[in-house]
Amino acid sequence: MSVSDRRPGPREVVFAALLALMAAPVVAAAPARPAAASDTPVLVAAGALPAGTVDFLGDTLGSFSSLAVDVARWTRTADGYRGVLWTLPDRGRNDPDAGLFYDYAGRLERLQLRIEIGAGQRAGQVTLTPDGGLLLRDFNGEPFTGADPGEHTVVQNGILLPSPAQGVGAGKISLDAEALQFTADGHFYIGDEYAAHVYYFAPDGRLQGVIVPPPAVQPRRDGRVMFDSRRAPDSGRRNNQGVEGMGLSPDGRRLFVALQSALVQDTATGDASGRINTRVMVYDVSRDPLPTQPIGHYVVQLPTYAQDGKGTPDRTAAQSELRALDDHRFLLLARDGNGLGSDTRDPIVYKSVLLVDTRGASNLAGSDYEQGIASVIAQRDGTALKPGIVPARSHVLLDLLDPVHLARAGLDTATAKGAHAGLLSEKWEAMDLLPTLDATRPDERLLLVGNDNDFIARHCVMQGMRCDSAYDNDNRVLVYRLTVPAQAADPH
Repeated sequence: MSVSDRRPGPREVVFAALLALMAAPVVAAAPARPAAASDTPVLVAAGALPAGTVDFLGDTLGSFSSLAVDVARWTRTADGYRGVLWTLPDRGRNDPDAGLFYDYAGRLERLQLRIEIGAGQRAGQVTLTPDGGLLLRDFNGEPFTGADPGEHTVVQNGILLPSPAQGVGAGKISLDAEALQFTADGHFYIGDEYAAHVYYFAPDGRLQGVIVPPPAVQPRRDGRVMFDSRRAPDSGRRNNQGVEGMGLSPDGRRLFVALQSALVQDTATGDASGRINTRVMVYDVSRDPLPTQPIGHYVVQLPTYAQDGKGTPDRTAAQSELRALDDHRFLLLARDGNGLGSDTRDPIVYKSVLLVDTRGASNLAGSDYEQGIASVIAQRDGTALKPGIVPARSHVLLDLLDPVHLARAGLDTATAKGAHAGLLSEKWEAMDLLPTLDATRPDERLLLVGNDNDFIARHCVMQGMRCDSAYDNDNRVLVYRLTVPAQAADPH
């Protein structure tokens, strides 16, 4: 099939257009609603794509590091909704500790999406049908690789990029894709873990440009930029903690870019609860899709939790996805590292969607905290910010561990039972927010949340080689109906 048949459709992101869609006459009957309708989020549908599913390039389909639904093709049906869902796998099956990587080509997976809305105590069904995809290519037209680049770099179009010098993926650009956002004209941005770059692609998947992060974010060791993911940098993004969340404001003017957790220089000594002070940068893309500097740069403090579920907090609930509500508010998905896919049976403690507001927060754009490597924390043995630095405000909007919600989806948090089909997955890393197309409830949305299954499958294939696991970790999507919160008063 031609590229034009498979490229992402234009993504309508303007609120006015969404309201027009909601107001448009609909021939189909309204979907069934949960018995209790309120401002409290309700899980209305759930579904899975089997872990052993093979994609359009012959590899095991692993998702969802990020996902995006084509709003232009989003329609209401008699029992729910239909649409086209694009999902972003990361760097393929790998074992960094063992030095095992595959030459996994960067790609988008296209899925036909059908949502049947449940009623009463029954969650409806999400059906995902693979429907091809899109191969990503660099400036020179070559595929990317998921292999770790080590210390080697290349330059394309004047931009320093990670690239393995030899072995798996040699000569290609390394990409660990974690965040996806479409623009209204079908172009799209992808956030990367290796370089903390934001890559900008044409609708046919060809790289058009790169938003290079500020000096504070660039991983450096001994004064040099180093993109490898197995040796820790001295400053900048932590290993495997690069651009994990990204979203456009509904008017398409602001691009929010969030790191998974604190920069190296912002990390407190001690246990893993010292990584709470992450950075979120805001770019003005209204005139130029590739701005060189952020117009906003904020500290967001992530939640902490106890690894054993009952003691003193000793872990950071790193963020895994971002979706913007307007030019200063966004949803942030924060989670623990426990559940199906984890190597431990530690209890599942924290997986929530936060509502974050940057109004009143200190804007670090252009400061030494952005252009240099000054730390935002007052002391290295604590997470308190320096005097004068005000973080963004946040609170929990949705608790993914709500037992009522999970029961409706046939899921549980019983890690003591080991790997079992109903165990909640470890890595929930994808979100998208969609209109309900219900003119009587203009503030309601459907929130889709997807897991990254790390290509864990009993029958796994990667680049023609077997990569089988002892159990299946299915690709899952949960659908919640929620009310978009009204804007609070500006604290200033």
